[in-house]
Amino acid sequence: MKLILAIVSNDDASSVSSALTKENFSVTRLATTGGFLRAGNTTIIIGTEDDNVPKALDIIGTECKKRTEIVPSSASYDIGRYASFPIEVPVGGATVFVVDVEQFHKL
Repeated sequence: MKLILAIVSNDDASSVSSALTKENFSVTRLATTGGFLRAGNTTIIIGTEDDNVPKALDIIGTECKKRTEIVPSSASYDIGRYASFPIEVPVGGATVFVVDVEQFHKL
């Protein structure tokens, strides 16, 4: 048995969980916050048999769209004034951890 932890953008979370549920995966969603952009993310937790992991990863990869966003940068100062300028950064996609589960109990 495996535990899949998929960290996805809030923009993709609903479509990922819907697609996983449609394929009979049990899904738990947690609201989380990313470190880089301090943006809201969703961590999706899935418990599944070993041979279902590739199918789950395929669904997650299909539903999580990589894209770019313009965000303010805080890298410049001008005569004592704080100035920010927009920069383009890649967002989306998913960070996925697959972990062995020694025991599973549904109580």
